[in-house]
Amino acid sequence: MDKSKIFKIITFTIIMPFILSACNNPDGKFKLPGGDARKNPADPKKRIEQNMREGKGFRLNNFGKTQGGVFDFASSNELWRASLDVLDFMPLSSVNYSGGIIITDWYANDQNTDESIKISIRFLTNEIRSDALDIKVFTRKCTNGLNCKIYESNQNIIPELRKEILKAAAIYAKENQEKTTNKNKNYTFPELSGDKN
Repeated sequence: MDKSKIFKIITFTIIMPFILSACNNPDGKFKLPGGDARKNPADPKKRIEQNMREGKGFRLNNFGKTQGGVFDFASSNELWRASLDVLDFMPLSSVNYSGGIIITDWYANDQNTDESIKISIRFLTNEIRSDALDIKVFTRKCTNGLNCKIYESNQNIIPELRKEILKAAAIYAKENQEKTTNKNKNYTFPELSGDKN
């Protein structure tokens, strides 16, 4: 036998158990990758239609069109947009989409200029859920513009901010889902050559 054939056989027998173990479920049962057949129609045309309605598909006729860059992606992130909308009344000190953080500048209302607040929001995930945001509120108190003390305040403002951001993000997500559904609702699929149905 040739040495290269022996090497290939040995390599194959070493790698194959790792490949097969990747197909195991967490409960240890073997399962091939793929979707649940009970939830998807058997007919390929109906399956494609369902995927397009749910926004999972793509169209080949969109490849020639130029799409926007990072800014379009940032504006399509519902949590990001909602956070900027909720903090719209405050001046922003640092906004970094790729780093996932928004930091406001110190903000004081006209009634009490000796006390100001600063808010930082860190995005832990893009999913709309309560633990997706790490919100911190800092308060600065000064006496006559001097002797300022800064401390992290854990008042009622953090849950209120989180609630407002999540509410706005849920509205944006619903609007995006409706746009995708409406866009794909009347899509007609081209006839394939040799298709007899």
